[in-house]
Parts: sequence; C-alpha cells; structure tokens
Amino acid sequence: MQLVDTHCHIDIEAFDADREQVLQRASELGVRHLIVPAIDAAHWEGLIGLCDMRPGLFPALGLHPVSLAAHSADDVAALESMIVKHRPVAVGEIGLDYFVRELDRDQQQTLFESQLEVARNIDLPVILHVRKAHDEVIAILKRIPVRSGTVHAFNGSLQQAQRYIDMGFKLGFGGMLTYPRSTKIKQLAAELPIDAIVLETDAPDMTVATHQGERNSPEYLPYCLQALADVRDVGLDELARLTTRNACSVFALEL
Repeated sequence: MQLVDTHCHIDIEAFDADREQVLQRASELGVRHLIVPAIDAAHWEGLIGLCDMRPGLFPALGLHPVSLAAHSADDVAALESMIVKHRPVAVGEIGLDYFVRELDRDQQQTLFESQLEVARNIDLPVILHVRKAHDEVIAILKRIPVRSGTVHAFNGSLQQAQRYIDMGFKLGFGGMLTYPRSTKIKQLAAELPIDAIVLETDAPDMTVATHQGERNSPEYLPYCLQALADVRDVGLDELARLTTRNACSVFALEL
C-alpha cells in the first residue's frame, strides 16, 4: 500500500525533536510521500532544504492568510523568485480565512490574488486554505484561473465542492473524517466522486480521533484511509490506489 499525505507541515518546530523517527514510522505504514506546504517566507529555505535532503518530501511555497502579520510587501516577488529557482510542486498554502475575524479581508484578498497570479504565470497548482470563504474563493478563481490544486480540509457544501471540481481541484480529507460527530464531512466523503478526493493529515494539527489531544502525525494517515473506506464501502487497497493516483495527478508526481 502506498499513500500520499497531501498536506503535512513536517518542517515546523513541532517535529524538530523526532522528525526522522516520525518519517520512518510513516514510511513503514506506506506513507512515503508528503507534500509540505509553507506558511511564511521565513520558513522557505528550511523547508526546501529538508525536502532536498529527504526523498519523498515535496515542497510547496506560499504565504498563509492566517500569518498575514508576518508577511512583508516584498514577499510575493520573493515567492516568485524562489519558485523559479526551486520548482516546488505547488504554490501554497494560500487562500482566505474569514473565520479569524481580526484578519483584514482586503489584505487577505490582495495577497491571495497576487499568489494566484504567480501560480498562473508559472503554471503550478495551488494548495488552498479556505475557512468561511468558499464562495469568495471560487469567485476569485473564476477571475484568476489556475491549472489545478487541492482544497485543504474541505468542509463546504456539495454544491461548492462541485464548483471546485469543475475547475480541476481535488478536495482534501483528513483527521476530521475519523470523528463520529463529523457527519457533514462523512456525507461529503461518501457522495463526492472518488476521483476528486485526496488524503491529508495537516500534521501537527487536526489529529485523528484515536490520538485526540496529541500532536498529529503523517503516520496517522492510514486512519484517514480507513475512515474513508468506512463511508465509501470500498477496500483499503483500492482506495489507497485511487487517492494516490489523484495526488499524483494534481501535483504531477511520478512515484
């Protein structure tokens, strides 16, 4: 069984003490390929260095909307230069977060649109972070279309999901799928076309039900696979094959 964790922050400080052990345990469970999205410019060099050193780690570079205060006026130009130099697999993690009320929406939108322009100009997919803003993001994507991408931790409506799918996006499902109370997400995972689903952990955040209150880890991705199998009534091996194929398609991976 081979799985791709399409959203894992394995580069950040939460894994400094045992990163290699975590990756080894994940690999033993079939999670040998991780997409590692950036949060801010300060972490780009370290993220690229880690991915260069470790087979199976694929970088994405971007400026996260929640880290708005950490971004400078020159960061978007620097992003484009870094992408040209290092050729990551995606631009991300980018998007709009209207859940955090103190984040300026106009600034977020300007930042998001400028990064979409970078992705379009360089022809890379994007990794989207969207909270309470799916209609706004979809409208912007119609104005600034990009090649494809993933919608991280998707929890919108079935109608919104279809609009993303129509634009070539895959939808990410992870730890929340493992909680009995996550009825909306389970229903989405059951009803969406399997060709539109990718698996993710968002480690160290959004952990699975069996490790609630603990640091999340890419080694827990098989729990997400099992939860998806439970709602789809499809075998684990087949789901692993299909979701891995989906991840390879959107990020142009050759595994």
